[in-house]
Amino acid sequence: MRLRTLGRSTLRVAPLCLGGNVFGWTADEAASFKVLDAFVGAGLNFIDTADVYSRWVSGHQGGESETIIGNWFKRSGRRNDVVIATKVGMEIAPGKKGLSRTHIMRAAEDSLRRLQTDHIDLYFSHMDDASVPLDETLSAYQGLMAAGKVRAIGASNYTAVRLAEALEVSRKAALPRYEVLQPHYNLYDRSKYESALEALCLAQHIGVVAYYALASGFLSGKYRTPADASKSARGKDVVAKYLNERGLKILAALDDVGHRYNASPATVALAWEIARPSITAPIASATSEDQVKELVAATQLELDEAAIEQLNAASN
Repeated sequence: MRLRTLGRSTLRVAPLCLGGNVFGWTADEAASFKVLDAFVGAGLNFIDTADVYSRWVSGHQGGESETIIGNWFKRSGRRNDVVIATKVGMEIAPGKKGLSRTHIMRAAEDSLRRLQTDHIDLYFSHMDDASVPLDETLSAYQGLMAAGKVRAIGASNYTAVRLAEALEVSRKAALPRYEVLQPHYNLYDRSKYESALEALCLAQHIGVVAYYALASGFLSGKYRTPADASKSARGKDVVAKYLNERGLKILAALDDVGHRYNASPATVALAWEIARPSITAPIASATSEDQVKELVAATQLELDEAAIEQLNAASN
């Protein structure tokens, strides 16, 4: 597997990241273990989760995904084969949210405990917190890095303006900088990232790990009619957002390119994103070993210029 460097950090990752948002939600522990075994067994090494996954599910408190991954680390003995990313900042319990020093330090210890590890490879600010000075947040990360508990840091859901401000604070105060950005980006949702964030990341050598790389499953071709909304827990929202003239045009292009390459729409959509120079690794989740095969195939598919242009044109 050809690895890529995350920003200016020492972290080297496969060109596709496994999303852990489904672990403990639409994939129970047994199914999650099979997905993790298949993903890492195929030579990929990058897994993304968050402390808040999956608090949105009735009866859940957050931490379910990290707990399953930690249990898998213990069972498999493969912690050293994985670059694990997790996040802090979204509300995990009343009064427990944000990017203050106090919350970051406490949340990091909780994540380390659930993950059953002594360090987090990549720790993300899950969302911007304008109520806390940037230097307070970055100095908290500096403390965790100095203690060997975090190797690198990233920013998720930041605007270009705020990311640039954070980078400047890091430079002036000699604090750790965000080496990775995690934006919402895929073949359908392009404009927000491409309009300002992409140029900043390229100029500053920021790694980019994009979430919802398959548009919540829409780009897999799973949702083609309104009736398909019943196919998953999030199907209704996916159909409402993406099943329109533009969405169907994108699916048709994915089908056409996929036919030429003997690849599924999901594999083609991820290969398109992997090929973009600013992207280090798209994030996609899986609930079965068959889905993992589609993800792995994307890392092995090199689209030619004509295919990339066809997909670009369909999604404009």
